[in-house]
Amino acid sequence: MNQPAPDARALHTDVAVIGSGLGAVAAALAVARAGRGVVLAARHHRLGGQATTQLVPALDEHPHVETGGVSASYRAFRDLVRARYGGLANPGGGWVSRLCFEPAAAEHAIDALLAPHIASGRLTILRGVTPRSVRREGRHLTSVRLRADGAAAPDTELFAEVFCDATEAGDLLPLAGAPWTVGSEGRDAHGESLALPGGPRPDAVQSCTVGFVVEHLPEAAPCLPVGAPPEGYERWRDSQPFTLEIAGWDDRPHRYRMFEEGPDGHPPFWTYRRLRDGAVLGGPDAALINWAGNDYADRSSVDHPEEAYTEAKRLSAAFLHWLRTECPRDDGGHGHPELTLAPHIAGTPDGYAEEPYLRESRRLRTATPVRQQDLEPVPGRARAANRPDSGGLAMYHMDLHSRIGHPASAYAPTAPFQVPLSSLVAAEPDNLLAAAKNLGATQVAASAYRVHHGEWAVGEAAGALAARSCARALPPARIVGDRRELTLLQGRLAADGVPLAWTLDVPPGDPRFAAVQLLAAAGALTGRRAAELDIRPEDPADAADRHALHTAAARLLGDPTTPVLPDTAPADTATRWGDLAVTLADRVQHALGRSARTADGAHA
Repeated sequence: MNQPAPDARALHTDVAVIGSGLGAVAAALAVARAGRGVVLAARHHRLGGQATTQLVPALDEHPHVETGGVSASYRAFRDLVRARYGGLANPGGGWVSRLCFEPAAAEHAIDALLAPHIASGRLTILRGVTPRSVRREGRHLTSVRLRADGAAAPDTELFAEVFCDATEAGDLLPLAGAPWTVGSEGRDAHGESLALPGGPRPDAVQSCTVGFVVEHLPEAAPCLPVGAPPEGYERWRDSQPFTLEIAGWDDRPHRYRMFEEGPDGHPPFWTYRRLRDGAVLGGPDAALINWAGNDYADRSSVDHPEEAYTEAKRLSAAFLHWLRTECPRDDGGHGHPELTLAPHIAGTPDGYAEEPYLRESRRLRTATPVRQQDLEPVPGRARAANRPDSGGLAMYHMDLHSRIGHPASAYAPTAPFQVPLSSLVAAEPDNLLAAAKNLGATQVAASAYRVHHGEWAVGEAAGALAARSCARALPPARIVGDRRELTLLQGRLAADGVPLAWTLDVPPGDPRFAAVQLLAAAGALTGRRAAELDIRPEDPADAADRHALHTAAARLLGDPTTPVLPDTAPADTATRWGDLAVTLADRVQHALGRSARTADGAHA
């Protein structure tokens, strides 16, 4: 089975990552960082997905992002973006995010992150290829056949030990015969309040958006022809409807003005997703238009991708026409003809996104998917329910845009949560991992993972698991299901700056970071440390703290009944919590036959 089809060229690697978005980038980085060979098979020539081809380079993130809750590699991506602007914190000055920028900055950042691994020979990137078919041996996926853009280009049959599906719509899942779902599971399935009533509605996929970038050129307005309204303009104008007033997350209408503060005190619509602040950077302002007005929910972007893109792009053209002709002006008039498409910023011939921004993907069907209840706040605790098999962190509210046939949006808050590694593992094929928005979660829960840092965290966890699977010659499910193997994997993740639990005052770079992450993910946080995101490692560990730490350490070894270290200190001994965590983590690593610095078999 390792021989390619007669009409295809063969390519062999340890791990194949299929996709071109942020999850794919993070997965490829994690595999290469672990010393394994990886081929990144990307549909698009530009990598970055949400930040580039989907035109959402205004990062949807959580409020702690500047100080914690993301991995070292995601922070490096953000730092490289800012470096393109001389260290400017928010080049666009958009108020939806702490970091808004032009897509080219994301391209440069991603290229810089990947370049050392390409130079080392560990990473190969194929661009402009799409998965068309697979080959399997029983429950094992052996190869994926990739079709190139050019009609004359030969197909590539990509052979690997482990495959990561990081496509935008989970395209590899049905090709590989993996169990998957899409749309709403229905409230009957898991009792989620945000799920649609009744049973499953696979057709009820969330809306997609074809964003576009416009520049503000007031002096050139008389020379900018508006043109005729696009096809379907009146229908969409009235049915969307086109307006600067939207339903807010608090069930109240939020009213905006174009360039001035709105009547309810909301900041201007123009600066919502502004990507370029001309007053700071020079030249004209440029903004991304991704708004309720151009959310497309007439047809499923998963079931009918080409038709949905074409129609969503027409909708966006109609919304732009409305902005230029009928949108209420702050001075009492109508229309802003001074807004013009900016292809040179969008990186496309016409200024519209190269592909739609998908809020939903096919999702891996697992026995215990992540549910709404798993992400909700827990009374008296600062975090969502702990996941001992954590492979990373994310935090975003559960934000469901209109679903096909169900126009109402839905919203619920979350507590800081984790990426459970078990949600990435397919039951079949046994060497296929979800590495983007396609993790094993319900529609409701997946809506909280879909944003930039969430997709990165899922991809990075999948890549690390894939690399570990190759290094140990074990299926991914065996790695996750064996507590000792899981501890070694988590130790490697933490050593690479991937947080496993929310501990904001022990960041990557702190010498206690890896130990704290291992113990905290294993359930060591109790009392005040469970009620706050700061764990104060310098404070003493009382009797309850020591018991929790010892129990967590034993759990990391797969035997919660066997103490790792005799706990003979009297209750009033002023042992610092962080010091005890480090001591216990070192004992765990030695008991597993590794030190904290050589947790991965590839580095031993």
